[in-house]
Amino acid sequence: MAFTVILHVAGEASIAGEVDELPQPTDNIIVVTNPRQKDGKDLHYIDNNAIKVIWPLSKVSFIEILDSSEEEKIIGFVRE
Repeated sequence: MAFTVILHVAGEASIAGEVDELPQPTDNIIVVTNPRQKDGKDLHYIDNNAIKVIWPLSKVSFIEILDSSEEEKIIGFVRE
């Protein structure tokens, strides 16, 4: 089961994405699938073809774990 998370990286805007498993206390990195801004826009410093990004946990201040109802609020809305 994938978890939707928000990474708070030091000196950067918050990053939303999915992780397959939550980091353990012994981990040094976190692998994020589908990284994006909290509003769903692309991150300007990551190539559009990238599907996974590895961040060192030493750069991450903290991680928020969202439930499925919060995920819909983060991604944005569809205009009809």
